[in-house]
Amino acid sequence: MTPATALPVAISCGEPAGIGPEIAAKAWAALRGDVPLFWIGDPAHLPADVPVVLIDTPTQAAAAMAQGLPVLQHIFAAPSTPGIATPANAQGVIDVIARGVDLVQSGQAAALCTAPIHKKALQDGAGFAYPGHTEYLQALAGADRAVMMLASEQLRVVPTTIHIALRDVPKMLTPALLRDTIRITAEGLRQQFGIAQPRIAVAGLNPHAGEGGAMGREEADWIAGLVSDMTAEGYDLRGPLPADTMFHATARASYDAAVCMYHDQALIPIKTLDFDRGVNVTLGLPFIRTSPDHGTAFDIAGTGVANPSSMIEALRMAHRMANPWAFFWRKISPPEA
Repeated sequence: MTPATALPVAISCGEPAGIGPEIAAKAWAALRGDVPLFWIGDPAHLPADVPVVLIDTPTQAAAAMAQGLPVLQHIFAAPSTPGIATPANAQGVIDVIARGVDLVQSGQAAALCTAPIHKKALQDGAGFAYPGHTEYLQALAGADRAVMMLASEQLRVVPTTIHIALRDVPKMLTPALLRDTIRITAEGLRQQFGIAQPRIAVAGLNPHAGEGGAMGREEADWIAGLVSDMTAEGYDLRGPLPADTMFHATARASYDAAVCMYHDQALIPIKTLDFDRGVNVTLGLPFIRTSPDHGTAFDIAGTGVANPSSMIEALRMAHRMANPWAFFWRKISPPEA
């Protein structure tokens, strides 16, 4: 059981026409005896069969958990139709995220867990000026840079470049960017995961990590030198490693996180190993932020079949990270062969 003094995790509602309301309700049902939480949004957007307890402040969330989903009410401009984004509700989605950040930064919530948003709906309905959730959170927090980690009990991965075309990766991947990504990853593992001396594996960019320059020069020209320099500075690094041999069970046991060069290099292995339980963790922010590793799923919204596993794991992870006295999050569980 969770100590009564634990601060609750705030859930921002995300896109109300997606599966966010459904998976938040299912997560409450699964976690009500373990993780104090509350949902910020319009209760009219929740599934009709979900018991709701309206709260005035986050301090009331823990006591309300046994009776229903604690809801910090934020009235939206319009009703929600599953599977169809309503432009009038876009500003409400944006405002709920900002409200969640304010509650965490003011010490009223332990962490922020964000339900999925639909970026185009926000852009069309409210002129949303950010590429995604992470960039908006970074701006709200005044952080210099945020880094995306995908984490599960079997693997943690960090892509250095994210949502760009594969052909653009070599020119966007710079020594400064990789150094900064490794630094933020190491700090996040120490501060948010409680790993005193984090071990980080660094992937190569090219097949076979360049194979001595035969398949690309980036590893030989600068990646290997950067890894060597940072190791001399006290980081526990290994690499650049061939990405095709980094993610089997024995290899995963040798590091706490893998820093990869591009999006699919990082996300394919974790989604293969733990598709339903991967969690998006944002490193580099002055507060804890997690989210489920999936989108709004308009195609199944309102049908009641959405899998809440990733949301459940995102809430559990946020609670663990915020309460090191309650959970020992030192290492990932031993990998399965």
